[in-house]
Amino acid sequence: MKIIVSVLFVASLLLITSSLASGGGDAVASAPEIKVGPELDKWCGGKCEVRCKDAGMKDRCLKYCGICCKECKCVPSGTYGNKHECPCYRDKLSSKKTPKCP
Repeated sequence: MKIIVSVLFVASLLLITSSLASGGGDAVASAPEIKVGPELDKWCGGKCEVRCKDAGMKDRCLKYCGICCKECKCVPSGTYGNKHECPCYRDKLSSKKTPKCP
């Protein structure tokens, strides 16, 4: 009985991890065919509002998120982390060699 339960548990873990790995790709907030101008500013503003909604210094977060979004044309999902979704955003550094993008 214990073997059956452990096999079912392992099988369910494999199903969960495979579904997470295959379904997580569409969460990245990449700019759709927008090159420059007010459309990009509007798109970045909306994505950065979501990204910075829980930030302690919201105005600073919005400023740097906007800079990074305009250069990278993407913003990671969520309010923190997930920078693997946007390598350009993740790899930007300040002059002090610290992460520039929130």
